[in-house]
Amino acid sequence: MKNLFYITLSILAVSCCNESKKNDVTKIGYEILENGERVSLNAGDLSIIEVWEKYLDAHNNKDLQAIKNLNHKNIMIMTPGGEINSSEKHIEFLSTWFKQNNPNWKTYYMISNELIEKDTLKQYVTSCHELTLTTDSGQIKISQIHDAWIVDGKVKKFYVYEKPGGFN
Repeated sequence: MKNLFYITLSILAVSCCNESKKNDVTKIGYEILENGERVSLNAGDLSIIEVWEKYLDAHNNKDLQAIKNLNHKNIMIMTPGGEINSSEKHIEFLSTWFKQNNPNWKTYYMISNELIEKDTLKQYVTSCHELTLTTDSGQIKISQIHDAWIVDGKVKKFYVYEKPGGFN
């Protein structure tokens, strides 16, 4: 009985001394807000990467309905060519663009990151891709970085940064 007491006491002491790893935050950098404030940028929940993967797969498959289903109702898209500010305009743009360019993205990396802004958790996926456009005049390769804000399993906003040429 005495041994059982010591074993129970030891287990209790060890479990009280170990902090939960769930509460650990891995800071990976910072973001500078419009007001100049620096907020910690932390490693994010990997499950939001799945949303962005599905979104890119839908684009590669030219599945406009799947894209529409993954678009947040107030989606904003910031591209080198301008802004798209609604799901309807996005689908309209893609419908024509897919036919003219047959785009296909090859993924190089995806990083989940998050920050707290005005007491709100913001979750992002930053990703790198090679976009291949196939037109009547041949193939064009473009290097792209996307920064996508994911809210409730939907794409709320994303930025597209690009340069001509692929990664080879």
